[in-house]
Amino acid sequence: MTMGTDDQSVAQRVLDHIANGTTDMGSEVWSEPVANYRSPQRLQREIEQVLRRSPTAFCPSAALPEAGSYLAREAAGTPIVAVRGTDGNVRAFRNACRHRGMQVADGGGCARAFVCRYHGWTYSLEGKLRHIPHEQGFPGFDKETHPLVPVTATERFGLVFVTQDEPAIGDDSLDGLNRLIGPDQRLFASAERDFDVNWKIFLEGFIEGYHIKSTHPQSFLPYGFDNLNVIDFFGRHSRVTYPFRRIAKLAKIASQERRVEGLLTYVYHLFPNVLITVLSRHTNLVVLEPLAIDRTRQFTYTLTNGGGDDPAALAEARRDAEFVGTTGAMEDRAIVQAIQRGLASGANDVFTFGRFESAICHFHRTLAAALV
Repeated sequence: MTMGTDDQSVAQRVLDHIANGTTDMGSEVWSEPVANYRSPQRLQREIEQVLRRSPTAFCPSAALPEAGSYLAREAAGTPIVAVRGTDGNVRAFRNACRHRGMQVADGGGCARAFVCRYHGWTYSLEGKLRHIPHEQGFPGFDKETHPLVPVTATERFGLVFVTQDEPAIGDDSLDGLNRLIGPDQRLFASAERDFDVNWKIFLEGFIEGYHIKSTHPQSFLPYGFDNLNVIDFFGRHSRVTYPFRRIAKLAKIASQERRVEGLLTYVYHLFPNVLITVLSRHTNLVVLEPLAIDRTRQFTYTLTNGGGDDPAALAEARRDAEFVGTTGAMEDRAIVQAIQRGLASGANDVFTFGRFESAICHFHRTLAAALV
């Protein structure tokens, strides 16, 4: 990451903006053709060349807490299952039996093996084909050469990353980022929901604070600021900081003693389609899976901000998640779906993103480079 992105430095940058009436600003204005939101051919390229070839956060590590824990869902249109093996390592596979293609896992759970419920073909947690009922009916069939088909899976920063296709684009080091989700954070809720909006329009609403005053006049603005953000970039990724008004009290505290928990929201964008929102008492991992040019499936995994198995930390996280989910998040969803409907007006050839919206500019620049 670039200099000055630790919590104490972010706090000082926010305090300077408050004092000076300023905000972080990018160096350019970006014009994104509206056709890029409406073209099925462009979407197919985004899926095949970017989403499937990028190391993409599939789920939090906390979703796979023990050996045999698995999670199955579609990612970039591909059925994938991730599982923690008996050796503690996480692996991921294309979710299809090698007999006739039946999915071997559904949803999440814990199992000692994957058993296809069509004909009972059985695979180990490491993907090896272990058992074929009435195997004599398949003379010459080699179980060793017919495991579940693996995809690349890595586990870092409390996340499981999956890369489906090679060659992978870019590197997945996250350029020295220290932490995202800690080992003391507990997963307590997950949700899956479809929305009538392009995945990029949906994503854009998370990574700029220029809209706070107009979109959230009663929910977020009374606690936050109008167009005051700190924005950082690390490789293909970014982070937008949304401070609360109460952060001003840190001005009276020595820099090295400042703590920002409960005083700001961090929104990380992990390129291409994943967001991590670190709120006052809970954290969301949000994955935006494109289904069509005008439809997106949102997977959300909600965790505590720490405290391990402490019931009080869990109760605080639940209250915080309920407040955010029934106020600001609903307002944001209404806006992005209205933008989607507005595409049909034909009024705009391009969308113009200004210097206050530099995280969006960074996203589109990075996406365009990946599609060359």
